Amino acid sequence: MRRIIVIAIVGFFAQLIDGALGMAYGVTSSSLMLASGLAPAAASATVHLSELGTTVASAVAHWRFGNVDWRMVARLGVPGAVGAFIGATVLSNISTEAARPAMAVILCFLGAYVLVRFTFGNLADRRDRPPLRARFLSPLGLAAGFIDATGGGGWGPVATPTLLVSGRVEPRKVIGSVDTSEFLVAAAASLGFIVGIGNEGVEAPYVLALLAGGLVAAPVAAWLVRRLPAQMLGSLVGGFIVLTNARTILDATHSSGAAAVAVYLVIVTIWGASVTWSLRRLRRDRLAGKGDQITNEPSQIEVSAAVAG
Repeated sequence: MRRIIVIAIVGFFAQLIDGALGMAYGVTSSSLMLASGLAPAAASATVHLSELGTTVASAVAHWRFGNVDWRMVARLGVPGAVGAFIGATVLSNISTEAARPAMAVILCFLGAYVLVRFTFGNLADRRDRPPLRARFLSPLGLAAGFIDATGGGGWGPVATPTLLVSGRVEPRKVIGSVDTSEFLVAAAASLGFIVGIGNEGVEAPYVLALLAGGLVAAPVAAWLVRRLPAQMLGSLVGGFIVLTNARTILDATHSSGAAAVAVYLVIVTIWGASVTWSLRRLRRDRLAGKGDQITNEPSQIEVSAAVAG
């Protein structure tokens, strides 16, 4: 019973982070499942089955707070579902553990770019750029879905930073759309695992515990995304991407002890300084009357359009 409660608590915090930053539910939950002794395929299947409920709750919450771009959801989610189904059937037969370090290095660079861009960059011009097209979103969704199913997580860590780097979509819309489209990915991955391994190794109590924790956290996370300014949100996401992928790289290189602690301290120090800088810059811009350029709240034009529509 104690393990079930712990899993439910992990599900709550995993969904809170995922819903607020657009990533980490699968990575966090899968790590716990693997630590509990489940095989990689069974662990990923357990997480994706729980996501069938948490992603619906998250999608509804993000939709109600205006964080979803439905065109992006379709262009990203459908190819993502295809990639997830293929990845689930592949993982049912082989392991893709060797690919994780390489992907972690790429994501570290993306996370660092997001951190710098949203901490020091000018965000005011992002809405003037043309929207992202299917020829960009579809391959991204396909790759992210495949990685998500084979790695037990990865939809958010791959899709969110890539979309943030483009600079063409508001952070809250990126996070809300990625979280919403994740339902299609979770459904396709679950179907792939059913075809590949059936229910072998899947623990129903674990699925329900993760689901219960995630359902409680989903509306809270969507509200946080709505309220956090874009600059602050980008700084938080970028640092989180670097920190989580640095751990994967350190594990792959068998770095531990003082060296690992030193790396974590450097990352956390830079991350904390960036968030502090973003907060100070936000306050300064608001005092100067520029708050509308960097907030996640919809502009007056967006509000008027929504009312007219």
